[in-house]
Order: sequence, then structure tokens, then C-alpha cells
Amino acid sequence: MKRINIFAFTAWLALAGCAKVEYREIHEPAYLRVFNNLNYEVKLENRFEEQPFLTMLIDPEFDAEGVPIGGAIVGDHLDQRASYAPPFPTHSSTSTSYRNPEYPGKANVLVGPVLNGFDLSSWAQIPSGEHRILFVFRPISAEPFAALPARLRSQVFIDTVVSLAPGEVYTLHVLQKDFVTKQNGMILRQENFHKQPFADSLVYFNVYNMSAKGFWNAESMLKPEITSYGNMRWGMRDEMDMYLTLNRSIPGVDHMTTLSESLPLPGHYMNYVGTVRRDTEHAAVSPYAAFPVFADTASNGISTTTVQTLLLVAPGMDPAVAPGSSRDAFDSNGTYIPLAFHGKIPDVRVTGLGSAVPFPNMIVSEHSGVYNPRSFATVNSIEVVNGRAYLMTVQRKYAPPVYN
Repeated sequence: MKRINIFAFTAWLALAGCAKVEYREIHEPAYLRVFNNLNYEVKLENRFEEQPFLTMLIDPEFDAEGVPIGGAIVGDHLDQRASYAPPFPTHSSTSTSYRNPEYPGKANVLVGPVLNGFDLSSWAQIPSGEHRILFVFRPISAEPFAALPARLRSQVFIDTVVSLAPGEVYTLHVLQKDFVTKQNGMILRQENFHKQPFADSLVYFNVYNMSAKGFWNAESMLKPEITSYGNMRWGMRDEMDMYLTLNRSIPGVDHMTTLSESLPLPGHYMNYVGTVRRDTEHAAVSPYAAFPVFADTASNGISTTTVQTLLLVAPGMDPAVAPGSSRDAFDSNGTYIPLAFHGKIPDVRVTGLGSAVPFPNMIVSEHSGVYNPRSFATVNSIEVVNGRAYLMTVQRKYAPPVYN
């Protein structure tokens, strides 16, 4: 493992040849995870914006001229977040890339324990209490923040104070609040998934629209042209209804290609989930919806090939209406956005949904015990930001593999 869940240690040889170990521990820590949601690209149209590459300073330190030089906690080289934040750390501290898609990410720091069964190893331990936090624009380079010249350490755009309670779990999002004025800010969300009586047999998810004010109705030429995001890239309206479909994946039905097909499960087609409203001001946790891990009665109760499709449509629109010949209209006005969760099953198609943003499955299947694979429930947050969607998954600890 790249980090230690409870203790970090250093060791050195004493004169007598014995090894002495020093243990470091944070008393009554809070748990913090940070994402950089500034996902724009600097082009001719927005050439006056700073590159969205950041340094986070908690309890900052300053030089004689008042320019930040470091802090008690430094999250450096904070790059734009990845589309998927998995339920376990994947960014090895030995990686040759200096870019960090989240904090703690590859930072070698104390991380969270298993709390109420949930693995918090993707959250950093930090001392609880009141902290001053700075976010600074910095150049895209491997140089550490403290080694940059003063003029490149002075682009502070967030300077705030937060209070973190001991034992609480926080997710901090840096984001753009206004697409026209380019105002930036942050949301510090106090998570509650570890406090809820969630069942092991259900998958839970909630959805946030943290897009900037004015993004979805701005001129298309000002938005990123990322075709892999399908309809999502043009943005979604400030209020959208959600419908969930669960599908059984049937691999190999199309013998001309390697594509799989997915067929809706009885009772799980276009079920209304709730309404998503754009919000970049409030940190409240969105309500969780749920669906069974083994909704497919044909499964063996150990693993499943169930895949999910979440459809976001404008209020009052029939969710069963496919884009068809009028797809361009749906693309341009942000009324029809499908998200497909298919995981390891290649190129799953959901008939009638057109181009869907692909995500890993919300049901995680791993080698556990004597079963390979075994399917597990997870807790998920789907966060939509300026034409892109991101998935963060949290998982309970599961039994390690048993090899014969």
C-alpha cells in the first residue's frame, strides 16, 4: 500500500545497532478529501483566466512580504479531477507524474480508517478545529510550490476559514460559480453516508449539479467540445428530473461486433428518482436513492451483470422519448442527458438512449473469499460540473480473496 491507514513512521539506526521507531498520530482528527472541479481549458476565448492548476495551503505560512510559501498541510500540483474517484486509493506515491487528481491522492499522509464499515483511505486525516485555507493558482510544472518565485505564489483566489469537527468526514470542492464573471469558490460538504443505516443489499447514490451559473445557456462555442460526454457537454438545465433503469447485460448478442446489449429488468424501467437543482452555494448532502444489488432474479445471488442507466430530463418531458431525428435539439438545449454505468462490460448499449456518458458500474464486483467475482453494494455521488459528470464511489471493506 502506498500509505498507512493509522500510523506513519520513520526509523533510524541507533549507535548500538538497534532500530528505533517513532509513531506519529493525529489526536481527534477530521477526514478531508479535496477535488479541483475547475475543468475549463484556457483558449483564445478565455485567455485571461488562470490555468486551473492549484496548490492548497491549510494554515498557511508567509514570507516577509506576505506571499505564501507553504503551510502546515500542503496539497500541491492539484490537477483537474478525474472522471472516476474509485473506492480505494489508486494514485501510487511512486508514480512518475507530478499531477495529483485529488487530495490526498498520491500524497504520503495519514489517511482515514474504516469508519462504520466504510473504507476512508481516500480521505486524509487532519487535525480537527478551525483552519485557514488558501487555494492558489500555480504554473503547470513539477516544481514544488515553495520553490516558485514570489510572483507565481501570489495568485490566491480562495482565502477562507473553516471549522472541522473531530471524527467527521468532509469533501471539499473547488469550483466555478459564475460562468460569465468567472467567479470561483468552494463547497465544503460534511458527508453523512457513514452515519446512515444503509443496507448491504442496496446500492445508494445521490446527484449534484454544481455547474456554474449561466453555463448551460451560454454560447456553444464557449463550451468544451468533448464528444465522449455526449449530450452532457452542452450542460444541463438548472432543474432536471431523474429516472433510473436497471438492465441485464447480455454480452455477445451482436455477432458482427464485440458489443453487448442490455435489457431492462421488470419493474426497474424509467423509475422516477427525484429532482436535481443547480447549486454552488450550499453544502447540504443531497438525498440518497437506492436500488437492489440483486434486482436481477436470474442472478445467483453472489455476482450480477446488472448495469444502470440514469436519465436526466427537463421537468415535464416524457423520459421515454428518444432523441431520434431531433437529437441535435436535445444536444443544444440541455434537456436530455443519459448516464450509463457499465463497468467492466464493454460498450454496453441501452436501446433508444443514444450517446450516453459512460461510467463504471455502481455495483462493484471483486474477487472476495472463494468467489471470483462477488458483487458488492456501494455508496456513490454523481457530480455534474460545466458539461462533465464525475462519479465518487465509497465501499465497505470486504473479505480478501482466498486462492485455492
